[in-house]
Amino acid sequence: MTTVAPPPSAAPAGAGGPDPNEIQVPPGHVKLTIDGIVTTAPKGELVIRAAERLGIAIPRFCDHPLLAPVGACRQCLVEVEMGGRPMPKPQASCTQTVADGMVVKTQLSSPVAEKAQRSNLEFLLLNHPLDCPVCDKGGECPLQNQTMANGSAHSRLREPKRVFTKPIAVSTQILLDRERCVLCQRCTRFSEQIAGDKFIDLLERGSMQQIGINSAEPFQSYFSGNTIQICPVGALTSAAYRFRARPFDLVSTDTVCEHCSSGCALRTDHRAGGVTRRLARTDDAVNEDWNCDKGRFGFTYVTEPDRITRPLVRDADGVLQPASWTDAIRAAAQGLARARDTGGVGVLTGGRLTVTDAYAYAKFARVALRTNDIDFRARPSGAEEAAFLAQRIAGRGLLYGEPPDTDGGSAVTYAGLEKATAVLLVGLEPEEESPILFLRLRKAARKGLPVASVAALASRGLQKLDGTLLAAAPGSEPSVLSGLTVEDSAEAGVPDAAARNRVATLLRTPGAVVLVGERAAEVPGLLTAVGALVDTTGARLAWVPRRAGERGALEAGALGPLLPGGRPVADPAARAEVEAAWGVTLPAAPGRDATAILAAVAAPVDETDDPAETPPAEAGLAGLLIGGVELDDLPDPAAARTAVAAAGFVVSLEMRASAVTALADVVLPVAAPAEKAGAYLDWEARVRPFAAALPQVGGLDDGRVLDTLGVEMDVDLFTQTPAAAAGELGRLGRWTGERPAITGSASSDASAVSPYGGGFRLASWRTSLDGGRGLDGEPHLAGTAKRPLARLSPADAAALGVVHGATVTVSGPAGSVTLPAAVAPMVDGVVWLPARIDGLATTERLGVEPGRPGDVLLSVRPAPVSEGMS
Repeated sequence: MTTVAPPPSAAPAGAGGPDPNEIQVPPGHVKLTIDGIVTTAPKGELVIRAAERLGIAIPRFCDHPLLAPVGACRQCLVEVEMGGRPMPKPQASCTQTVADGMVVKTQLSSPVAEKAQRSNLEFLLLNHPLDCPVCDKGGECPLQNQTMANGSAHSRLREPKRVFTKPIAVSTQILLDRERCVLCQRCTRFSEQIAGDKFIDLLERGSMQQIGINSAEPFQSYFSGNTIQICPVGALTSAAYRFRARPFDLVSTDTVCEHCSSGCALRTDHRAGGVTRRLARTDDAVNEDWNCDKGRFGFTYVTEPDRITRPLVRDADGVLQPASWTDAIRAAAQGLARARDTGGVGVLTGGRLTVTDAYAYAKFARVALRTNDIDFRARPSGAEEAAFLAQRIAGRGLLYGEPPDTDGGSAVTYAGLEKATAVLLVGLEPEEESPILFLRLRKAARKGLPVASVAALASRGLQKLDGTLLAAAPGSEPSVLSGLTVEDSAEAGVPDAAARNRVATLLRTPGAVVLVGERAAEVPGLLTAVGALVDTTGARLAWVPRRAGERGALEAGALGPLLPGGRPVADPAARAEVEAAWGVTLPAAPGRDATAILAAVAAPVDETDDPAETPPAEAGLAGLLIGGVELDDLPDPAAARTAVAAAGFVVSLEMRASAVTALADVVLPVAAPAEKAGAYLDWEARVRPFAAALPQVGGLDDGRVLDTLGVEMDVDLFTQTPAAAAGELGRLGRWTGERPAITGSASSDASAVSPYGGGFRLASWRTSLDGGRGLDGEPHLAGTAKRPLARLSPADAAALGVVHGATVTVSGPAGSVTLPAAVAPMVDGVVWLPARIDGLATTERLGVEPGRPGDVLLSVRPAPVSEGMS
């Protein structure tokens, strides 16, 4: 609460204005005067914040509302009086807290404060180079702005300015010009306080003090680009943007990151039809002022040479040839209609889609192809996950306008996590899979939020959260969760029994949260155990997929057992609502998942069967419609390639050439995220709308392509624009009826985890910067990726005679990989490997899937020196 009274000069006695002496001071507040304005402020608030609320801008460089105050730059000096007596010297308003009866005079009303700020500005410019015309910060530099407004036109310095070698590569992406630095410490404080990556710090003392790094430890942080954005001068720049443009030459568009489900607000700066840079856009409800480096720098993939800009149709000789949109749409419609009528068509959409594009696929599958065989999960999945999503997640988000619930309701949000009493992570590594979620958890953990993870490895991210590892060998996670359903139930002899009991107790406190990731689908019975745990403890539940489009695709109905709004396909009442809206009769049998769809394509099609009467579980499929799926992401990439090649007819909607387009009969180019408007749903199911930044380069929105394709097949989708599709989806609303269980859920069986017998079980997850196609064209970013390592427990490393940093060879049925070893706190008998190494899936390299009880075990041995990394 803020109460403001005008200065005495503005409200003379008897004029009827409010009397400052009569201002009511709320509990926990103090009354003070700033530039003659009497106001109240919460106890402990900084003077600079209280002034901001009054619209008084005090110059500053080191101050940032999300960083702890440090008072390093001294630019925010103000005159302060207490008890009618001025303090002996000006005070830094970014470290001075408010007090009752305090009188503050800023540069607007105090010659003392104005002189102090002007003198400090002159001091900062003593060694600062006046290279604004070539500095990347020129045109948006606070130092430049303040110098132009209040600085002197002359310098009293007669000696040569200090110079350094420039630039220094802090990392492959971040470059440092030390002579520009004003030692505000924003970069070092962000790295330590927000990201937890203390790779950058102040070095030396006195006039030689400077920002630097450990020469043996580059600035390998997923959040390093934020230091560039919050740097108040041009000391930190990026290799991707350096000398590329001037701020006043750029057009800015508000966009949203497409790389993960965090839903970060971005500002895309572009000119001449190309993206020049992306910056984090302030959004207090989601990403605050931050984003990750993948979202900041990973935009060059859309301009790679393999970008598809014209439709392609396979000719009689089996060669893909450019075609007009009219011919390509006609060929695709005829082929899909023929495949639909002879054996059926499966639809695979991947996780890149906007909500309205996913809705277009869901509607096209049911209306044009007359099938529920659609799945957005281009990854390990199954019937158990479909049941979990239908019963626990779908239709419970914010898609239809409900306000975010942060006060103890059923919805879990970013802000709500800061109020949580405990957080349990299951099948989720936030720093790798949802980086902004990780930053919010770290912010809360620094204030005391207890975080625990059920995993085989205490990752560096978990350590930065001061988290607790509930050790679980791959495949045994369901039994660990089952032990948490009863307080004080940990078995004797379990090394972390006390930790398990503590977490079991915390989960029963109001406000506890369970965050489950998409990798939980890899372990049979794990999602079933998650559901039992939240039912028993009362903890709130949220699902955090890795891809940006998955949460929206779930709500839009791009999943075989579900219709839009979380409506179960098997429920006649739910089907009737959608049938009334669409004006068609829908198939009643729930559709298959991606693995089953591909298996059905590979099976022979009996053209004498009627697809409408043949049970979906038994029917073969004659065709595929694939949008944005990388076959390497599927559980068995080789089998997926074989299935696509065996399909009678394949239509691909894609931006760039891929393994799917190479096998497709018709390829229809689609627009990149920067070229279209739309919205994603983040993991909260919060709508994240964005505008088109660039003109479309040959491709169209998926929804418009499918709408045109539908017209050619004599059906109307009404998805020709995102607004039209969003309006129809909004009118459908969400399902409010019962959500019956979907058959096929797996059950937990801890005994299925076999003894190791000298072998090693695989634990794995995808790292943020793993060589995926979304990083193509940005070599500087790839240099900040974490080095691939094979992680072993101390006991296993000792048994193998392996020391930290030595190379080991991990072998499976399909092959082997040689990597440096890292000794880490983790479960014995387990080796952790990144899910992708040099752009290739580790499961395909080794022939082993993580999390599946009964899988063959891996062998680990020290590698001869001559082998090196492979």
